[in-house]
Amino acid sequence: MARYTSLHDWNVSPAEAVALQQQLRSQIQIQPMATSPKTIAGCDISFNKFEETVYAGIVVLDLETLETIEEAGVISTATFPYVPGLLSFREIPSLLEAWAKLKTEPDVVMFDGHGIAHPRRIGIASHAGLFLGVPTFGCGKSVLVGKYEEPAPERGAWSPMKHYGEVIGAALRTKNKVNPVYISPGHLIDLDTAIALTLQCDGGRRGYGYRLPEPTRRAHNLVNALRRGEQSNTD
Repeated sequence: MARYTSLHDWNVSPAEAVALQQQLRSQIQIQPMATSPKTIAGCDISFNKFEETVYAGIVVLDLETLETIEEAGVISTATFPYVPGLLSFREIPSLLEAWAKLKTEPDVVMFDGHGIAHPRRIGIASHAGLFLGVPTFGCGKSVLVGKYEEPAPERGAWSPMKHYGEVIGAALRTKNKVNPVYISPGHLIDLDTAIALTLQCDGGRRGYGYRLPEPTRRAHNLVNALRRGEQSNTD
């Protein structure tokens, strides 16, 4: 069973959540990974509009072959309102439930969202990383904060994302002539490693040809299957 450390209660007000972010951000460590990972997990969340039901999923992959090792899904209820900049308080509790169901603890975790590319430098990948205690990073489909110059059109090209002069992530081209994804370190990893892992997990090198890297793409498929009732909670 994958373990995590509970750092705080999730039953908080938005104002208390902001205060927690300000408090926790000093614990985030952006640094090269201590060891070379062999497994990687992708995490995603899905909601129906105007409903509080949360569909959370984690898929663990072999980093060399990109084969799925294990997946875990959870259907639960969100207890925190939708507030931009505070989505981790709405989404992480369900992901922790799914994490606790895993028999394989992954070496690194990719989130559909952001790490330090966040107004207070603590997006879902950073916040969850403090709980999980493993390297985490974000792979977002859109920009939350930061500006960048358009990277070259070829797969693997990237340009830095900056916010108030600080490099907080990268706009990375995962496929020729498609929109970039937005990579940011979360915790216990640096930007260069996060970029390299994203490209290593990119289906483009395996002939899949998707813009999204395989960990979050498969997690996205899992939560949508849960939401549509095509798949029950996985053990």
